[in-house]
Amino acid sequence: MTSATQAYTYAAPSSLVDGRLGLATSGGRALSGPAVAPRFFSGVVTQAAPAAAALLGVADVALARYHQPQARPGWVRDPVVTCNGDRLRFESFSACGGVYARLDLLNGALDGEVFDRGTTNVDVNAPLREALARIGARDPLHLGVGLDELVVTTMDGAVVEKKVPLPERWLRGFAEVQVIASGMDQRGELTGMAAVRFLRGLPKKGTVWVAQAGRELKVSDRQVPGSVQLAGPNRLGTLLPLLRFAKSLRVYGPADAASSAWELELPGMRYTLTLSPERWRGFSGEGAVLDDLATDEAENDADVVGMLLNFEPEVEIGLLADRAGIPADRVRAALTQLGVAGRVGYDLSEAAHFHRELPYDKDNVILLNPRLAKARKLADAGAVHLEGELATVHTSGGARRVSLADGSCTCEWWWDHRGSRGPCKHVLAARIVARAAVEVSR
Repeated sequence: MTSATQAYTYAAPSSLVDGRLGLATSGGRALSGPAVAPRFFSGVVTQAAPAAAALLGVADVALARYHQPQARPGWVRDPVVTCNGDRLRFESFSACGGVYARLDLLNGALDGEVFDRGTTNVDVNAPLREALARIGARDPLHLGVGLDELVVTTMDGAVVEKKVPLPERWLRGFAEVQVIASGMDQRGELTGMAAVRFLRGLPKKGTVWVAQAGRELKVSDRQVPGSVQLAGPNRLGTLLPLLRFAKSLRVYGPADAASSAWELELPGMRYTLTLSPERWRGFSGEGAVLDDLATDEAENDADVVGMLLNFEPEVEIGLLADRAGIPADRVRAALTQLGVAGRVGYDLSEAAHFHRELPYDKDNVILLNPRLAKARKLADAGAVHLEGELATVHTSGGARRVSLADGSCTCEWWWDHRGSRGPCKHVLAARIVARAAVEVSR
């Protein structure tokens, strides 16, 4: 695993003084263009206590290693904030790559002025964390996202620099999460105290399955129809401090995978945790994006669709298809490409993508997906021979037989995972060659 180094530079540390929360921003992109320290919002957070607690939860996930949680110096990463005009979205990813957190501060919790739309990192330092933890239900909270809103303190004007490693799996995890989430449906819901009792009653360790049973969520030690797998229930720990504000809990899961998402509805906001299938398993190896990345068409479409995005809170696929002049299925594949570059996320509650720009180089996408790089090498080397719906892929380890119909293969990867972690390099190579053959025949 290789790592890039991400540098955060803030003109001053974020601070909370006399009810004024100033979040320092690092370099990012806005509608107005690239910015060193973009300014997005200034106004009142009408629900101060839940907002402070949920923001602290996002920051906690960024610090966490749920698998092998020993201290690792240099793993501290600052949350990402996106201003979509009518809302602020704060995102983070755990260092172990298995938990994704997002806080959506919606229009009902914000009363102020939007200066620009875009994405940047925000400084969440130790003194700020302590101050956020002290905010009570009756405390006022004025929020400023951007340099001009920093409270003048004795530390004002001090440049803050942080350099942290960003492993490849961390970026791939952001891509996988939005693709996996887009295939999820709501599987259960609890309201009020029922949600509180359920979350507090979960075991701390092991793997359980959760399914709706009437008005309750039932926990089982085995899979049942309609259930959602929950591996490592302790990974939901950042939900617990928010329970006193919770209006409801919604559970989401896909039809054919073991990931799950847990969404707390809070006053004027939502806090969501998306968990990988196993406590030890990060999202970066799921392979959900590989089929969409394997087409040159999707790459070209992504360039067109990307130019049409304007930090919308909800990306309308039909509208994009009309504006880009391509079918909806190609727009979805293009959004996968854009997701790999950190340019879109997925909102489960609204069942829609949203636009954001993470500070990573889209030209490194192939390097971040080694299976795809190996598949293209096999295809370019002429190692794939098509035989109708079957293919033979010749490798240094011998010939592999691939079924294009169901994506199965005779290699060890397929026998180990049976498609649960995306296609193997042989299946990808066969599909690349098959698509090229169809194009030539047209």
